Amino acid sequence: MSAEHLEQRSRVRIALLSITAGVAVLGLKYLSFLLTGSVALKSDAIESVVNVVAAVFALGAVVFAGKPADKEHPYGHGKIEHFSAAFEGGLISLAAVLILFEAAKGLYYGVELKDLGLGLGVNLLAGALNGLLGWFLLTQGRRTRSKALEADGHHILSDFWTTVGIVAGLLAVKLTGLRWLDPVMAMIVGLLLARTGFRLVRESSQALLDMEDPEVLAKVITAMNRVRTWDIIAVHEMRTFRSGRYTHVDVHMVVPEYYPVRQAHDLCEGFGKRTLEDADIEGEVHTHVDPCGRLYCERCPAEACPIRRAPQSTGTAFVLEEATASGPA
Repeated sequence: MSAEHLEQRSRVRIALLSITAGVAVLGLKYLSFLLTGSVALKSDAIESVVNVVAAVFALGAVVFAGKPADKEHPYGHGKIEHFSAAFEGGLISLAAVLILFEAAKGLYYGVELKDLGLGLGVNLLAGALNGLLGWFLLTQGRRTRSKALEADGHHILSDFWTTVGIVAGLLAVKLTGLRWLDPVMAMIVGLLLARTGFRLVRESSQALLDMEDPEVLAKVITAMNRVRTWDIIAVHEMRTFRSGRYTHVDVHMVVPEYYPVRQAHDLCEGFGKRTLEDADIEGEVHTHVDPCGRLYCERCPAEACPIRRAPQSTGTAFVLEEATASGPA
């Protein structure tokens, strides 16, 4: 069984664990609402409904993203993970609207709080489980390069901090007797959720539109400088885009013009593979081979070059601004 297959099975197991834990947390939060009648705890339970639905959708995205490339999808199916994250952001935004509505009702009509002590204890237990689940999903999503799992982890961690805030607010209600603090806390939860939902939708839409990722570019350039050989003279017109956990790099590579076609091809292919391995990026490099045209003599380190026009006078390190510019650099 290949390493990629094992990693995909790991992603599916993590997504299933997220669903199971999400259902358990939802049950505890709904119980805490029934025990207390708190609008804030009801808003927390509403968010947990979103967590479960999002986890189910994330599982589907992880399974679909794991399918190999085919004729209809030559770049694979990975972008479904970005769509999953955008969908989760939309669900979070919907939950925020529902919570704000419930909070407004609580402020207008007032709330009748019951057993805060036991209810808060149950909610704290649910919050602790959520914190552990969010941390686990975030770290495993990054390890397996799954955008869907990572987005789910960010969301659940935000839910954990929301729970902490709600518990603190309700403790203030218990100590002061100011019941209007309960719907106010729910409003704060709704506003925080709205911000989280907007951020997820924005980041996912940028990925779906193939917006350039400066962090990926920087990692690729750093790796290129570490693994390059003297005959990769320059790179230019470098572009990247992500399809789920898979990164595609398009780049022009300048080689000595007297190299035979086969030698230039093998050189650039090997250089691209070594670059991704060094950068710990799962993906592929599409190379366009350019002859040097004797335009790079001042930066070329080849001392015994038979066609050199001028001695080397500048540094040879690849620079991001030149690597992404139109060539020749």
